[in-house]
Amino acid sequence: MEARLNPFTNPVIGKVFKHLIAAGKELADSTLPVSTQELVKLRASQINGCGFCTDMHFKDAVQAGESPERLNLVAAWREATVFTEAERAALELTEEATRIADAAGGVPDEVWDNAAKHYDEDQLGALVGVITVINAFNRGNVMLRTPAGDYRPGQFH
Repeated sequence: MEARLNPFTNPVIGKVFKHLIAAGKELADSTLPVSTQELVKLRASQINGCGFCTDMHFKDAVQAGESPERLNLVAAWREATVFTEAERAALELTEEATRIADAAGGVPDEVWDNAAKHYDEDQLGALVGVITVINAFNRGNVMLRTPAGDYRPGQFH
C-alpha cells in the first residue's frame, strides 16, 4: 500500500505536519505523564482507524517502558483493571473529544469534571493539546492512507 501523498515529500502537507510535530514536542515536555500521553494517542488512533499512528504510539509506548499488556487493553479500558483512575479519566475525555460529532453538546461536563479531579490546569491544557494534535494527525494520515507497520520507535524525534 502506498500513501496518496507522501507527507514527508509534499511541501504543503509536510509543513503542516512539521507544525503538528512541533506542537507534540511542546506537549511532551509538559507535566502530563508521558504514559498518559501515549495511552491517549493510542486510544484516539484506534477510534479513528489510523493504522500508522496506532503502530507508532504502541511502539513508542513500549520503548518508553509501557507494558504491552496494558497497551493491548486500551481499547477495552472500561473493563480493564490495569489503569489508574486518572488514566481512565484521560481515556474517557479522549473518547468523548475524538467522537465529538456523535455528541450533540460536545464533551459532557461530567467527563470534563472527572478529568479535572485528577489533573491540574496545566495538565488539563496538555491533555486537550495531546487529544487535539493526535486527532489532527489521525485524520491526515487516514486521508492520505499512510501505510502502517514500518515505524521504528523514536523515528521522528
